[in-house]
Amino acid sequence: MPITDWDDAYANAPYIEGADAIAAAWPDRSAALHARHAPETHAYGDADRQVFDLYRPAGPALGLAVFVHGGYWQRFSGRDFAFVAEGALKAGFAVAMPTYTLAPAACVAAITGEIRQAITMAAGLIDGPVHLAGHSAGGHLVTRMVCADGLAAPFADRVARVLSISGVHDLRPLLRTAMAGPLGLTDALAEAESPALMRPATRAGIACVVGADERPEFLRQTDLLANIWTGLGADIRAIHVPGRHHFDIIDDLADRGSALSRLWLDQRIS
Repeated sequence: MPITDWDDAYANAPYIEGADAIAAAWPDRSAALHARHAPETHAYGDADRQVFDLYRPAGPALGLAVFVHGGYWQRFSGRDFAFVAEGALKAGFAVAMPTYTLAPAACVAAITGEIRQAITMAAGLIDGPVHLAGHSAGGHLVTRMVCADGLAAPFADRVARVLSISGVHDLRPLLRTAMAGPLGLTDALAEAESPALMRPATRAGIACVVGADERPEFLRQTDLLANIWTGLGADIRAIHVPGRHHFDIIDDLADRGSALSRLWLDQRIS
């Protein structure tokens, strides 16, 4: 059936029981991790939100794991999602959690540029492979990092894994939503910032993961990037996780032994 209400198509919380409570608990869960494992905070720019927290493991870092938060480019901060770093820290990775300027103070293209700056700086502090993960809008941002105009050499060559969780990879449908104004979207910008319309420029293994119980548009957006980039030679696949929805899909990142953590942290997709 054709979609007639695009705002509804991209609305998650009304279709998830207890969604507000789940989101409200993220900062408290993260504060607990923060209390046990205080990070370094680095500024990658001059604006208030141009910072990232860097959590270092107990021993020498095996590499850098980066998690980029979602919130439709308009909500939250990296620190709100610190709880997801636990699995990567246990695996021996340093973990960077970038915060970026939110729309409408920054358009999507500007946010892309901020994430590029944050990852470049973090990768300059930590040797070894770089493993990227992002949720929702963050899924868009990490896949943008492995497009031709994403991370620059030598950092682009160090990216080993990319995990887009419930990512939005084609921004053009958002032109039909109320988000278009705050995000500064135009036809030209939506095309220029859509990974699905760009070529991948990486040898990294890429996994596009979505909860099987998510809205149909998120299932489609997940399959879309995997379909197109497979045809462009990328090492990529789409995975639908049974029993998971948009708000609990990230929980397993805190568990080093989970399948989702392995997709983020292991060198190859198993």
